[in-house]
Amino acid sequence: MSNHAIIDTPVGDLTLVGEDNALTGVYFREHRHAPDAAMFGSRDDAVFAAAAEQLAQYFAGERTSFDLPLAPKGDAFQQKVWALLRDIPYGETRSYGQLATALGDRNLSRAVGAANGKNPISIIVPCHRVIGADGNLVGYGGGLDRKRFLLGLEELEEVKVERLF
Repeated sequence: MSNHAIIDTPVGDLTLVGEDNALTGVYFREHRHAPDAAMFGSRDDAVFAAAAEQLAQYFAGERTSFDLPLAPKGDAFQQKVWALLRDIPYGETRSYGQLATALGDRNLSRAVGAANGKNPISIIVPCHRVIGADGNLVGYGGGLDRKRFLLGLEELEEVKVERLF
């Protein structure tokens, strides 16, 4: 049975969705690929207390990784891509091509992009850390402004200092 909670964050309200105490989705209000809200089940903020706390710590700059039970729903290829996303370190980015190469076939870049775009667990499964081959920000289910914000939040202090000079 699905449950959901809505939390306030610096990037707007996030809807946390889960089943059997595992997160199945984290969606922005106007998320490009969000399922129908009727599928979210009843609201139960208590079920998502740990996720809400970890997200609050992340936005406060106190957390660089998440320790939550996840159960994203997708096909086998999507699951592989989402696993790679979880391996991208905080403060770093990867291109779609780099992820495709990690999967063994550079020609899978478009398929990686499609799977990345269908990631149902925003922020926690950090699809915002994937950028274009030329370093430009491309595609994000929550919009490029949010992607820019999240990458800025994660930018390491030494990188910020280097950009000043």
